[in-house]
Amino acid sequence: MVSSFAQSGKVHDNLSMTSKILKMERNYAIYLPPDYETSERSYPVLYLLHGATDDHTGWVQFGEVLRITDNAIKDGTATPMIIVMPDADTGKMGYFNQGKDWRYEDFFFEELMPHVEQKYRIKGEKRYRAVAGLSMGGGGSFMYALHHPELFSSACPLSAYIGPLTLADFDKRLLRSDVKYTEKEKEAYFKKHNALELLKTVPVEDVKSVRWYIDCGDDDFLYEGNSLVHIAMKKKEIPHEYRVRDGRHSWTYWREALPTVLGFVSDAFHQY
Repeated sequence: MVSSFAQSGKVHDNLSMTSKILKMERNYAIYLPPDYETSERSYPVLYLLHGATDDHTGWVQFGEVLRITDNAIKDGTATPMIIVMPDADTGKMGYFNQGKDWRYEDFFFEELMPHVEQKYRIKGEKRYRAVAGLSMGGGGSFMYALHHPELFSSACPLSAYIGPLTLADFDKRLLRSDVKYTEKEKEAYFKKHNALELLKTVPVEDVKSVRWYIDCGDDDFLYEGNSLVHIAMKKKEIPHEYRVRDGRHSWTYWREALPTVLGFVSDAFHQY
């Protein structure tokens, strides 16, 4: 008789690694699928990014990643995968480089990704790697996949902050920040961290090489940016799924989104 225990994955939510780039220890959480301990195979990976004021435990505690992913794997709507949840709320908050002294995005690609993909049995090719996230992490999903379309087969921004919509918006945000930019640096940052600006500059074929799933509630305060990205992608004939469901900026909304995201990224892992 197989015990039901064998059917459960595992979450470790207090892992850490040393970052030379950020000069500190960095926490992360990881979900390992039910057969990880008993198999020798390698798995595809989903990088799942949290929102502002949460940390690497957000998707574990509020997002119920263990229960939802176990169920999706059990009922066959998702393929077994490893899910990596980094912490972007220690030191400074956010997934991007800020000024010269805080290089979070460099840390993510140059240290975190190589670390986990070496430590765990993760398949290291584009087609087996996806990124998803909510709110600030939805912005991270947009930017990471647009900055590095060669690395991700799918990107699933949920209720995403797509970046400041105008330079005036960006000025307002900078008033609350301790990072100082020259006018030239400010414009460069804006162009690199606004999904609409990136859709103007990243080659269309590169954007098309990523499968896009964009989901934002009808009562979400970030609806405008997501709608504009959908329209911009439509105009450029970039295939993407765009969902507007009933709901606001809440964990209820994101928990309901997660099974669909797991199925969507699995399609690419499986070769749909």
